Amino acid sequence: MIYFIFKLVSNLIDLYSLTVFIYALLSWFPGAYQTALGRLVGSLVEPFLRLFRKLPLQFGGLDFTVLVALFALRLLDTLFLHFISALFLLW
Repeated sequence: MIYFIFKLVSNLIDLYSLTVFIYALLSWFPGAYQTALGRLVGSLVEPFLRLFRKLPLQFGGLDFTVLVALFALRLLDTLFLHFISALFLLW
């Protein structure tokens, strides 16, 4: 049961990471954010990215917000794994 919960949450984090990556790829195509896919992905990702846009992550014309957001998702996944592992060991 605990393994199922871990895999479910881990897979959801992976899926959201993929969505953030797709959002970043859309920036390479002019007008991509105005398509149906772009609006859907933007509505899913923008609230999360807004948390990181407050930080000074723009250097030399490059925006590293998406990179930091992806790193945060990986960190969340790892911390969740350690939390579940510790919880399982306490049982």
